[in-house]
Amino acid sequence: MKYYFWILGCAMNYSDAERMATILDSLGYTKTDVEREADLFIVISCSVRESAMLRIYGKVKELIEYKRNNTKFKTILTGCVLEKDQKKLKRVFDILMTMEDLPKLPEMLKNATPSPSSSLVANPGISLDPSDLSSVDLVKMGVNPNFRKDDSGEYESYLSIIPKYQSHFRAYVPISTGCDNFCSYCAVPYTKGREKSRLSAEIVSEIKNLVNNGFKEITLLGQNVNSYGHDISSNKRDNSPFIHLLLELDTIAGDHRIYFYSNHPKDMTDELIVTLAKLKHFPHYIHLPLQSGNNEILRNMNRHNTKEEYLQLVKKIKNAIPDVNLTTDIIVGYPGETEKQFNDTADVMQQAEYDMAFIAQYSPRPGTVSAKQADDVTKEEKVRREKVLQKIVAETVLEYNQKLVGTTQKILVDEQKGDKYYGRTSGYKVVEITTGQPVQIGQYINITIESATSWKLFGNQ
Repeated sequence: MKYYFWILGCAMNYSDAERMATILDSLGYTKTDVEREADLFIVISCSVRESAMLRIYGKVKELIEYKRNNTKFKTILTGCVLEKDQKKLKRVFDILMTMEDLPKLPEMLKNATPSPSSSLVANPGISLDPSDLSSVDLVKMGVNPNFRKDDSGEYESYLSIIPKYQSHFRAYVPISTGCDNFCSYCAVPYTKGREKSRLSAEIVSEIKNLVNNGFKEITLLGQNVNSYGHDISSNKRDNSPFIHLLLELDTIAGDHRIYFYSNHPKDMTDELIVTLAKLKHFPHYIHLPLQSGNNEILRNMNRHNTKEEYLQLVKKIKNAIPDVNLTTDIIVGYPGETEKQFNDTADVMQQAEYDMAFIAQYSPRPGTVSAKQADDVTKEEKVRREKVLQKIVAETVLEYNQKLVGTTQKILVDEQKGDKYYGRTSGYKVVEITTGQPVQIGQYINITIESATSWKLFGNQ
């Protein structure tokens, strides 16, 4: 029996797939990268963008055809799925589940498998309750033997399952799930629930194991990563748990880099900025979503900061970390966004001088606050505004990249295409490498940068 992942959306979904792979492998399944070979087709969905869900709906006819041709063929839908979409898609998918349900997957598959000769039925020894298993059994199925009960008596989240990493040098490590911000355009609080943080000891243990096994790049993940450990009963902006976690991770010996995203400006405190400037394993790379540069739009988005506060924050970061690589997220065409309001966003982009910007055209998500407003900016205007911002960031990035020409950069090599190798700087810039000798993927090499464009650096070993 083979399984196939169709992963849409963010890095968290890729990380979730790695934990699901651990469970499936323990059940005797084998991963395939060939869609047509699959007996189990798994969609890890994204509801943040309308385009992702439209792709899933576009796949329905094909999945139904697969079922006709393979009586063993089963489908799973998980990830971020709004209730409205669940109701429509439950007729197509055999299993609809949240990632929190992952420890129950063996039982779900057994119940969804009609054949009594199925290997799942023949192998009923994997319990839903980790307390019924010995540590040896738990390790075999990939579950942390320290899988604990919380104060409510419930077992801790699926994040205690040891992932089957898809890379030998790069790993994602979720430190929290869910979100308490309720940005008006975002579906995450409705699909992932309220924010929950992992135990720091579990995070530290996972990353120590990664470093000891030669991993070079680790990214901490969270929908609002810099509010890790935040007490929602208090309105105080306190980064202490997150700062303490970063400080502890920075003591782990080894030649590795640790990144984290996505941040929220309201949780980027002065103490955190000062701390980041001192850490040795955390590159000077900060992703700081703007979304809009207009105060009225920011209020409508429920973003908890103003244009002026954001620019002041950028100034603090650049003063403390002069060589910082600052990136951002921006939405164009939010309901009611006028040309003047859009120009405020363009103004912030000019002043902030981002190293990269991920620009999205607004699309309404059912169930969110903004979906109740008229999507009154035309598609053509959204496209135009996106191009305006792309031009600004291209000019800014080119200017920065040209300053790197002639410098030597430590590159993590991550890909080979023909006789060219590709890798990334500590600031996460793509470098095309010309070298006369073989280079090992997943290792660092020093490269002299010889030329630059807005989106790529070129260098020789």
